[in-house]
Amino acid sequence: MTEHPLEKHILGIVSSVFDAYSAVLFHPDEEGEACRLTAFFSLGDKIVPKASIQPGKGLVGWIIRNRQPLLIPSFDQRQSNLGYYADSEESSIRAFMGCPVPGGGALCVDSKRAYLFSDSNKAPKILQLFAELISRQNNTDVPREIETGIPRYFAGLGIIQDLRFRYNRWPQFLQNFLNAVTEATSFEYGAFTSVDTPQRTYCVECESAPLLLTTGQPVVLPMGNGIAGWVFRNDQPVITEGSQGSPAPMIFDKLPDNFPEFQAAVCMPVTVNKTTSGVLCLANSHKKHIDEAMRSFVRQAVDHLALFLENLYLKNRLRAALPKARIHNESPRVYKQERVPTTQDDNV
Repeated sequence: MTEHPLEKHILGIVSSVFDAYSAVLFHPDEEGEACRLTAFFSLGDKIVPKASIQPGKGLVGWIIRNRQPLLIPSFDQRQSNLGYYADSEESSIRAFMGCPVPGGGALCVDSKRAYLFSDSNKAPKILQLFAELISRQNNTDVPREIETGIPRYFAGLGIIQDLRFRYNRWPQFLQNFLNAVTEATSFEYGAFTSVDTPQRTYCVECESAPLLLTTGQPVVLPMGNGIAGWVFRNDQPVITEGSQGSPAPMIFDKLPDNFPEFQAAVCMPVTVNKTTSGVLCLANSHKKHIDEAMRSFVRQAVDHLALFLENLYLKNRLRAALPKARIHNESPRVYKQERVPTTQDDNV
């Protein structure tokens, strides 16, 4: 299989998203007996071009044979090998992660830092999404808009991941998050709504473009209003592409006359502590094709948003608990050990 010009660009994005040392892509060869390296991106120059790996041989071969993802937080070369590095470069690799590519092959990343990849940050799930999109773009029936959207989606995903480390305050993070999502998906409007009073009201907290929040204050709406309210009540996403002659979806239901009538919309629940605490809303004034790649991107973006909220929730709980830690925030005390009873004290 010849290298697709987009594959190396995607691997560069993969490497950036995971802060990896190398990202490699294997596809079955023409005979179908082995898988060959068809594209790679590396910070070094020791990758073996056209490396061939048999199913079951090493970590990559295990993924190819079993069609299962694999994550090695701390890599031990004495027990397994990678098979795509020359010389002694492999001995410096400390972490590895890979997943199967639909149709055959494997997509893998590695690092010289142990424990860089972990289940807690949903890394395997994101890598699998990359593999699915690589397989999709190799299909000759894939629409041009999907192929050109792949780099944009994952460049946006990299930006969103970086926001969690760049901004500590919620308002700044949220505004930049909405800007990144709407830019990547080309939706005209984005908003985040959060629970105001459980089971009763929710509020529009932030917008990518000010349509409702012109005074700078949140807009509170009844929980029964609009698609966003339905998502809050049912914990399920709503996606509508819009069609000619169909009624416009009411994202927030009845609003001022100057609020536009949207045709296409995505309303995705944001779950924190197993509860829908917010809804991400994206909307367009014209009908819009919302393909699986875009849907996957929005789901991953929502995961990052939920992770930021969970961290914020834990920080607030910790801050509230600190004043109650009397022993730790008051002056040092002298510990007086109580006298240990002896057998002479017994009245037996």
